[in-house]
This record gives sequence, structure tokens and C-alpha cells, in this order.
Amino acid sequence: MYPATSKRLFICILAGLMLLTLPSLARAADTLQITDMTGRKVSVPLNPSRIVCLGPGCLRLIVYLKAQDKVVGIEAFEKRFPGGRPYYYATPALGKLPAITPGGVPAINNLPDLEGVLKVRPQVVFATYLQKAKADQLQSLLNIPVVVLSYGPFASFDKVVLDSILLAGRILGKDQRAQEVVKRLEGWQADLGRRGQEAKRHAGAYVGGIGFKGTHGLESTDPNYLPLRWVGAKNLAATQGKTGHLMLDKEQLLGLNPEYVFVDGGGLALVAADYDKKPEFYKNLRAFQEGKVYLLHPFNWYTTNLGTALADSYAIGKILEPEAFQDVNPAAKADEIYVFLVGKPVYATMAKRYGPLGSTPSFLKKAAK
Repeated sequence: MYPATSKRLFICILAGLMLLTLPSLARAADTLQITDMTGRKVSVPLNPSRIVCLGPGCLRLIVYLKAQDKVVGIEAFEKRFPGGRPYYYATPALGKLPAITPGGVPAINNLPDLEGVLKVRPQVVFATYLQKAKADQLQSLLNIPVVVLSYGPFASFDKVVLDSILLAGRILGKDQRAQEVVKRLEGWQADLGRRGQEAKRHAGAYVGGIGFKGTHGLESTDPNYLPLRWVGAKNLAATQGKTGHLMLDKEQLLGLNPEYVFVDGGGLALVAADYDKKPEFYKNLRAFQEGKVYLLHPFNWYTTNLGTALADSYAIGKILEPEAFQDVNPAAKADEIYVFLVGKPVYATMAKRYGPLGSTPSFLKKAAK
């Protein structure tokens, strides 16, 4: 609940002063009527020069559009936990902007620090994971247009994220760039699908160590793991008859006994620590016996890092079906994707933090010595 009368009065005064110093929505000559991802009708200034982004993944989409120069403040969460997010690696200037609100998972569908937002005088507020009623409330309190974008369900590649890119591009005067981003994202996904169709059917695979509201060990998995699905791989977690994030127990994992195991870099430290404590369990898994355990980079970090998910999928394809992916160098492909989406080749930074994509995890290399 946002507090007392005096604080509300201060916010109203601050909002009023903002109207005197900015080309306000009410007086702007060039406005655009849009429908955001919640179905709200919002009137926004066309091609605003000052924006802020609230919620998981919101800032990422603006970087994809090459509109980060319009951002005037960011969530404190973005500054405190920059690792593993290529869009932040590629745009270090964002870290010098003022922190306007805490952000992070606890802030989802909650009001931000209204004073912090108003102080940077945005013309448009973009937000993700904000329900319709809350978005209306926020817009009313700020007297600034609030546009809700969406990624769809957690850890997914829902068409709604493409619609969000097109919508934000339309508002920001980045229509052509938005269309290019959508075309390339769909193109990479189609390429992965074609290679998967050409490839022979392969044995089942399992991905563990997936982050979900924190880090987890090998038992943490996803029956609908995007990079496996894009290459047509058989995800053994899908045989459990459940959807969404899944926590298996060790007996279930032994029952699956996958030929290939992929470890999400976000949970790598926990998997390594558990391996040191219970090596006999891991040595009973076929993939560990045969040396078919590989590292992936985490893409579920402040919601879906689309570029990393695509890079992971190419690395998986190269491992499972080398003939169909013989022309693919996973590191080079990752940088091709990153350069287009975020403007810089940041694969080396990701690899320094988590290890080379598709490599044998470091804890297994040490155990083999």
C-alpha cells in the first residue's frame, strides 16, 4: 500500500512540476493511441526521448531496439546483479544512470518508488509483469503513460514477446529495427528447427541446474526447455507428465538415466558441490559414465534472455547432431546473435563467468585428473 496523505501530496506536486518542464502527454502535438499487452488503451507521446523500464526483461527489449539512449533511470536490481545478462554487459553506460526503484522479483506487480521514477522525468514508463489494474493505478499516480510489455509464460518464447518488441518499436520511432529483430529471432528459430528435422533422431537429454526463484542443483529442470525444443531433442523431463519448472528427486533422475546431461551455468556451483558430496550418485548416471555432460549458459535470468537461449540451442545441436550443425561454431554463433541483439560480442564475458558453451564442466575435469 502506498502510504500517507503527505506523501501522496508530495508526489502530486512533483508530478505537477513535471508537467511544466516536459512536453506532457496532454499537450503533446504528436501522440499515438496504442493497446498494450494487457489490452489497455494508452495515449503516448510519439518517439519520446525520456523513458524508464520496470520489471524483469523490460530493459532488455529496449536494448534490442537500440533505444537505450532514451533510458533515463534503471532499477537498482540491474546494477546490483549485472552478471549473466548480455544486454547489460553490452551497454555499460546504463549502469551510470540513477537507480529509480529497487526492482527484482519482489517488485513484480507492485508499485515502484514513485518519487524515484518522477525525479528522472520520464515521458513514458514501460513495464513487464504488471497486471492491468495495477498499471492503471500506476499511471494515475504518476500522471505518465504506462505501457505494459510481456514475455508470456516464464522461460518461454511466446509470440507475445515479438508483439511487445513491435509495440515498443512503434512508440519509440524504431519500427524498422523492431521488424528486423522479430525477423532475425524467427529466422534463427526456424534454422534450428530445419536442422533438427534434417538430423536423425537422437537419444534423450536432460537439463539440470535451471534457476527458478533462486539457484538449484541438477534436480531442477524444465519439461519445455526452449533450447532442447528448438532442435527437436527428446527432453526426458517431459516424460514426467508435468509442465513448468520441475524439481525431481535423485531416484527419479536415476530412473531417467539420460545419455546426455546439460548443466545450466546458473546452478553449476551447486551441482559441483553436490558432486563432491555424493560422487557415487553421479557415477551411476549414464551421461556421467560416458562423459556426455556439457555446460550451457543460463538464460532464465530476470526472465528470458532470448539471445542466450538461442546460443544454447545451437550448442546443443552441435553436440547431439554434429552432422546437421557441422558448419556451426557455438562461440561464433553466440556472438553473431549478441552483436545483432545487443550491439557487442559479449560471448567471451559470458564464457569467463560460466565457462565455454558446450564444454565439459570444470568440476568434472578436476575429478578426472
